[in-house]
Amino acid sequence: MTQAPTPTADSIRRLVRSVLADGRAGAGPEVRPVAAGGEHSTWWVGTRHVLRLAPDRDASVRLRRELRLRDLVRPHIGVAVPASVAHGEWAAGLAYTLDTRLPGAGGEDHDVSAVGEADLAALLAGLREIPVRQAEPLGVPRAAPRSLEALRTAAENAAQYLAGADEFDPDRLGQLTAPAAVQLAAQPGAAVLVHHALKGEHLVVSGDGRVRGVLDWTDAVIGDPVEDIAGLAVAVGAPAAVRAATLAGYGARPCLRGLWLARCDTLVRLADRLQGRDDSPLPLLRTRLRRAWEAILLERVTELPGDETL
Repeated sequence: MTQAPTPTADSIRRLVRSVLADGRAGAGPEVRPVAAGGEHSTWWVGTRHVLRLAPDRDASVRLRRELRLRDLVRPHIGVAVPASVAHGEWAAGLAYTLDTRLPGAGGEDHDVSAVGEADLAALLAGLREIPVRQAEPLGVPRAAPRSLEALRTAAENAAQYLAGADEFDPDRLGQLTAPAAVQLAAQPGAAVLVHHALKGEHLVVSGDGRVRGVLDWTDAVIGDPVEDIAGLAVAVGAPAAVRAATLAGYGARPCLRGLWLARCDTLVRLADRLQGRDDSPLPLLRTRLRRAWEAILLERVTELPGDETL
C-alpha cells in the first residue's frame, strides 16, 4: 500500500486556494490543524470552513459516502449537518471534503439545556424515521447488536483493574446482572440508521445549550438505535440522554440498554488507557465515565417485560 503523504500547512493552503475561487491573490486563508483527534487529518480553513483529509482508501470510501448520507438525513433530524463546498482527491485515491463550519462549540465545552435535549430528541426521532431502504443503496453497512453478556464480562474485568487503581468502585456493577442482560437484549426488527459516534466532539452546541448541529457521519450504520443513546450518555450525561430518548419515543428497555453500553464502554476504555492500550486523554475518559454512570430514576423501573416501546 502506498503511504499517504503527510499534509503540511503549505500543501493544505495550495489545495484550498485551488478550490476556493474567491478571486483573491496572495497566501490565501489561514489554515491550522484541529487539535481534536480522529482518523481524518482535519484543518480549520479561515473562520468559515473545515477541511478533512481521508488518510487511506477505506476512510475515503466512508468520506464519499458521508457526502450522500448528509443529504439524506438533513431534512429529517431537526439540527444542521455541514454542507460541502468542495470535494475531491488530495492525493492519489484519497478523498477530501471542504465543509462549511457550523457555529458553536463542541459538546465537551457546553452543557446541553432542556431545549437542547429536545434538539437531541428530534435527532433520534428523525434517524428512526429515515427508511432503511434509502440508506442501504448509499453503502451504509449493517451492524449486528452487541451482546450485553459479552460487554458485562469485559466491564467486570475492567472494573476490577480500575478498583486496584482507585478509579472505580466495582460494587457499582451490581446493577449489571445476568438476568438484566437477557431482559435488555436487542429487540428483533429494531434496526435504524445510527450515527454511531455521538461523542461530545461531534455535537455542535451554542452558548445557550441548544444543539445546533451534528458532525462526522462517516461511522454511520444500520443497526441498534440504542448505540446513539449510549453515545449521548457519554457526551451529555445519562439523565439528559434518557430524557432525550424518552422525548423521541423510546421506552424504558432501550434507554436502559443504551446506558449498559455506555457504562461498559467507558469502563473498558479507561482501563485500556491506564494499561497503555489507548492514547485518549485521561481527563476526557474520566469525564465520560462519570457522565455515563450518573444515576437516573429509570433504573428503579423493574416491570420491563410489558414495555414494548422501541
